Amino acid sequence: MATAETAPSGNAPPVIVLVRPQLGENIGKAARAMLNFGLSEMRLVKPRDGWPNPSAGPAAAGADIVLENARVYETTAEAVADCAHVYATTVRKRGVTKPVQTPEQAARDIPRQQGRSAVLFGPERSGLAMDDVDLARTIITAPINPEFGSLNLAQAVILVAYELSKTADLVMPTQEDILPPAPQEELDGLIAHLEGMLEPNRYFYPEDRAEATRRTLRGVLTKPGWNHLEVRTLRGVLSALQRKPRPDD
Repeated sequence: MATAETAPSGNAPPVIVLVRPQLGENIGKAARAMLNFGLSEMRLVKPRDGWPNPSAGPAAAGADIVLENARVYETTAEAVADCAHVYATTVRKRGVTKPVQTPEQAARDIPRQQGRSAVLFGPERSGLAMDDVDLARTIITAPINPEFGSLNLAQAVILVAYELSKTADLVMPTQEDILPPAPQEELDGLIAHLEGMLEPNRYFYPEDRAEATRRTLRGVLTKPGWNHLEVRTLRGVLSALQRKPRPDD
């Protein structure tokens, strides 16, 4: 069993403590949720099926570093001995008089506090026991359907981890480069191309409405702000429609 080490001071990321987790799969899924949102330190208190657990790896889906560095403790008190701020996640206050925060509120407070923080998550079947909650200074409770307040362990972890990520230096997933709008010449070419196809089919009839119809059509085609690739694609579509079908088509 591990012993708690002196935690770094300052705004270190919080520790995620899974208290008596039952299924290896849920430990793996919790590790995946943690790493998705920039958390990497997991502590396990007396996992039911021992540790390491062969079922955790596949469920972690690549979050192996979290599992490899996970530390195991005999008691919850030992797991949080080096933490100055302990939060217990539970859907019930259980008669304990402690400050209650939403995950969003806790996520705002944790980075501002000096000393290490830990967030406790209870076993899948019953949640945290009273003795575990007693160790916490604050309870985290998410607004949830009062008729069905059961969250999977990994779901609870991801809920808190996501809120914590809002205060971390994470980046949005890489997006495709946004191309600039097409030059006016290309857009005019697209409009002329389409008008040339519509003309023989008397789209601009009657003649006294032709100018207004052309203006409306131009407005429709200029509104999206097509880039040059999109204009070229649309021109290709029009060219394909212009071609006469081949005999074998």
